[in-house]
Amino acid sequence: MSLALEQARLAAAAGEVPIGAVVACDGALVAAAHNRREADADPAAHAELIALRMAARALGRWRLSGCTVYVTLEPCVMCAGLMQLARVDRCVYGTSDPKGGALGTLYHIHADERLNHCFEVTSGVCAQECADLLSGFFAGLRASRRQQGSS
Repeated sequence: MSLALEQARLAAAAGEVPIGAVVACDGALVAAAHNRREADADPAAHAELIALRMAARALGRWRLSGCTVYVTLEPCVMCAGLMQLARVDRCVYGTSDPKGGALGTLYHIHADERLNHCFEVTSGVCAQECADLLSGFFAGLRASRRQQGSS
């Protein structure tokens, strides 16, 4: 999770929502990414999606069995669905997302037996540090907007 947090800090430094993700396969790091929605003008440029694409390229296969995704915020429906489609073994995330979490908060995509693959989820790893990074980022944005509004 420390590597995912590093990626989240890189995102924040670039003006992106500070979410970072890494993919490990059979214990080895194969991909690391952070949000790039602003930089790429791409609504799908979530940290998890980018990291999973990088992992597939690095491993030369779309089936990512044997892989674990570490991400600082509970994945959304799109990213959780991608993990399901990629056949990851596990997702470890930091803080829950009450507005969009798809791995236990609002949805349970990882455990939906109607789908053709289920995967393990571990939540709450470095939760406070992950949450603090996000809340600090948004507090800074709000302060900046207030300052611009009073100018």
